[in-house]
Amino acid sequence: MAFDKKLLDILACPVCKGKLLHHNKQAQLICKFDRLVYPIRENIPVLLESEAEHLSSDDMEQLLKTV
Repeated sequence: MAFDKKLLDILACPVCKGKLLHHNKQAQLICKFDRLVYPIRENIPVLLESEAEHLSSDDMEQLLKTV
């Protein structure tokens, strides 16, 4: 079972409450406002700030090009 993209309508970044983008190839959810990347493990989004990866502006730009 794959990640259900309908969840994107109700999921939000736990830090800023902003919209998340789905990066299918990397199995990640991206908050471009906070430059955070949340993992999806076993098709379950892990929306914990402590589990998120902080990206630099340049890294975020590169990642968003592949979404």
